[in-house]
Amino acid sequence: MDQNFEKKIDFKEKLFFLFKENKFKLIILFFLILSTGVFSIFFKINSEKKNNLISEKFIQAGINLDSNNTELSKKIYNEIILEKNEFYSILALNIILEKKLETNEKVILSYFKIIENLKLSKEKKDLVNLKKALFLIEKSKFTEANKILNSLILNESKLKNIAQEILVN
Repeated sequence: MDQNFEKKIDFKEKLFFLFKENKFKLIILFFLILSTGVFSIFFKINSEKKNNLISEKFIQAGINLDSNNTELSKKIYNEIILEKNEFYSILALNIILEKKLETNEKVILSYFKIIENLKLSKEKKDLVNLKKALFLIEKSKFTEANKILNSLILNESKLKNIAQEILVN
């Protein structure tokens, strides 16, 4: 029992000595961990606020579109795409294409370029590429569309069958 007591004292002394020798390093480590935690919480709150603002813009653009205020709606959808949000930018582009809010082909292709540069999953990128190919076919740019569709087929995309059907027709 006496040995057990001496081991506890010896352990406490070693721990105290270790703290005393490395006090400065431990304080820096503590503040580093604390600042990392604060930064990550700040970043998360900031990204949630930004996402909420973009979602409110998206809803506002939809309301304006329903109210036949297409110019304001188009402007808001453009802002959403330029925000480079992984979710709402794709939706905004889809609505612009469906409702034919933008007629300038170069502008639409620049929207596609912005969305293609986002960090999207493979499935989402494939879907955007398919949408781009359909847009190019609509604009009679068959060679560019065929390149995109062939790349979907060669990359064993889940949309491979759809791409093959489009190429056949």
